[in-house]
Parts: sequence; structure tokens; C-alpha cells
Amino acid sequence: MRERVIPGRSGGLIPLRAADALWAGMTTGSAVPTASAAFTCSPAHARAGYVLLGSRVVAMVKASGGHWSVLETEVRRAAAELNAVEMDCQDLVRIGPFGGAPKKECNETTLLRWRQRITRELQDLGESERAARREGGGPSHLAGIDWRRLLVERTRDRTARTWWLPRAVVRLLDVAEHTETQWLQAARTCRGNTAVAEPPGHGWQARTADGRQTTSHDCSTGPLRPYNGELQGHLYSALSRRPGTSRKVAGWACAICRTAPATVLDHCHEHGYVRAPVCQSCNTQERPDHLYSNDIRVANHYTRLFVTHAADWLYHWHRCPGCRARTTLPLPHLAAWTAHVACRSLRPTHRDVRGSRARKPCGVLRVSWAGSQNAPGSCLLTVAVDFCPSGEHRVLAQVPYREAVERFGAWLAEAAPAVAAAAGPDRLDGLPARFRPVIADTSGEGLALF
Repeated sequence: MRERVIPGRSGGLIPLRAADALWAGMTTGSAVPTASAAFTCSPAHARAGYVLLGSRVVAMVKASGGHWSVLETEVRRAAAELNAVEMDCQDLVRIGPFGGAPKKECNETTLLRWRQRITRELQDLGESERAARREGGGPSHLAGIDWRRLLVERTRDRTARTWWLPRAVVRLLDVAEHTETQWLQAARTCRGNTAVAEPPGHGWQARTADGRQTTSHDCSTGPLRPYNGELQGHLYSALSRRPGTSRKVAGWACAICRTAPATVLDHCHEHGYVRAPVCQSCNTQERPDHLYSNDIRVANHYTRLFVTHAADWLYHWHRCPGCRARTTLPLPHLAAWTAHVACRSLRPTHRDVRGSRARKPCGVLRVSWAGSQNAPGSCLLTVAVDFCPSGEHRVLAQVPYREAVERFGAWLAEAAPAVAAAAGPDRLDGLPARFRPVIADTSGEGLALF
């Protein structure tokens, strides 16, 4: 039976069962579904001294009588932050499985490492067991979020199974994992300077000379620092081999969303330059739906890249000096832009099969190219339609590379004039003499593509 939160005691210590009830009650209307036992079920563990709620660390304090409690104000703050999160259930990010990814050990009671936890659970459980848990098995959560209610499983060719979560949830869990790591590092520093009797909470716990337990709030983690172009002009091939690069990257906020911690260095595979440190979520946004050696499928996320948030993404791509000097995009993205924007008017529509008067675009756009961006005169982009319901539509257009670049330059000046004003061959010297080829394999985990 859940303990009721006593009115009038807001801000004081409350037992864990009461905290469970408060968390569940305050997040009932949240777009992100939460777990009903965030404080009392694995991976929460009182002896760890803290629990993750969304992107916040909430301390557990051993109160009088040896019972664990938490500050009610901290639970309320965490709930308010989670309630403010907006989520698009159609904007999904693939979280696994990825071939060749090394398996990492995961402590049952500490350290979120949410990708490893989800992968291990989904691989260990059979289909019937997973269905049973989804329909009412024991509560399970990561950072207080009921991820099972959001997980999407897709199967291709009845054999290859993939797992997906909404992008907003991926960002939340990435931030939670980073916050926990930073908080534990700060706590260890505090323990090195103070006689600590218990594992640290949100503020570490120490005992005074007369044996009373106190809580200090001086052990806090610093905020992520914004990226201000510190790596501009660096070649990825040299920077990636430099010791300490990964640790330095983890200290920045993502240069695109500016909220999640950066995890990878996004770089241009054609020119070899680092663009900026980005989070896993933003790194997957620009990844094509399918990429082969000379063929990509133009997915719905290109609407965000070229329409709703075009200026931000164009600025990010033009952090590469090579792309900026040539006022263009890497070949796969230029191909996607040509299909999604320049040839949008050519895409036929069909009447909705549900009987409404609305019409929906035909099939799925696909663009391929012959030749290379290094030989513009021989490079040709072919825009076609896959999966046409009537089978009548095939090739929509064939656009020479140079024409596609000219069209993009004219559109860039209109869509993002500030980005266009900073581009051009007179803006930068010292471009690499030999360009790196576009990477065709996207099956690896954590690749900073394009």
C-alpha cells in the first residue's frame, strides 16, 4: 500500500514509498511515461545513495530509525522538469542491436548505461517473456522512465530485428547517464576531502563528532560547457588519435541541440574536417535512412533537416571548411536535398486508401548517383520512387551534379542567408588536396557520419 504524502510537509524528507507515490502522481500527465516504483525497484538501490529521475540526481538520506528518505522538493523538481519535455512518438532513434558492438559489464545497482541494460534485457528474454512484461509484469524503469511502453521493435525480412525509442527519450537517458557520471566524480572528490560514512547522496552524507548524520550540498557537478568552435579547422584523423579527446568531448554540450552531453565528433567524410561535438541523438538525425555506396533512401526526417530546422543544420554542415568553401553539402546530403526539395514538385500523389479526399505522396523517394563529387562533370543524380502503390512511377528526374550544386546555392541564399554569406571559395584557404571517400557502411554503433 502506498504511503500518502502529508500536506504541509513540502520540502522535508519523505520515505521512499511516499516518494514513489509523489513521483507517479505528479507525472501522470507527462508525455514521457514514468514508472510507479522509481525509488524501490531496480535499478534504484538505496545503498547507492541516490536515484536518477529523468536528468536529475536525487539523493537518498538515511533518516532516524535507519529508514531511507529523499527530499520532497527534489522529487517535485525532477517531476516538473520531466513534465516539460515534449515528445514526438514518430521521431524514432535506433538504439540497437548493432553488429560488432562490444558487450560491456553492467552493475545491477549503479551506473545507468541504459543502452547496455536495454540490449541485455531484450536479448536475454524470449518473445513471450517480453510481451508478458509489457502487459503487466514487474515494474521496470531507467531514470524513472518506463521505457518498455515506448519501445518499438521492427523486423526486416522476418529475421533482422531492431529496437527504437523516441528521440526525446534517448536525449533524456543520455543526459541522465552523463549527469550520473559527473555527479559520481564530484562525489568521489568530496569523499577524498571528508570522512564520509555512507555512499554520497545529492549532497554527500557525513557524520559529525557526536555521531549525528548531516548532509552537505557542496558536491555539485558543473554544467556542460557550450561549444564555441574550439575544434574549428582540425582534421578528424589527427584529433581522434590524440589522448584525452573522448574525455574532452564529453565535457561539451551538443553543438546542435545544446542540451544533451556530446558523445561523438561529427565530421565530414569527404573533406576530413571536424564539424563539432554532438550527442548520439543529433548524430542519428542526419544519418540517411539507408546508405549504400551510391544510393540512399530519403526518409521523413529530412523534413526537419531541410525545412523546419534548416538554418541550424546548414550552419552545422558548413562548419566543415571544405563544404563551406564550395557552398555545397557532402554528396549523400546534396543528393537527399535534390530529391526532397528540388524535385518535390515532381513527386506524384495517390488518393488515400481509407477513402478520404486527401492525397498522400507516392511511395518512398530514393536517389542514386553515378560518378563522384571529385569528378563533377561525370556525376549524375537520379531521383526515383520506390514502393509505388500502383507500380506506375519509377524515375522522376536526372540532375547533373553541377546543376544540383547551383540549385542548392540559390536555395541556400534564400533559406539561410547568414550561412550563405559566410560561404564561398574566397572564404577559406588550405583545403585538403585529397578528399576522403564517403563511408558506405552505417551498421556500426556510434559512427559520426557526415
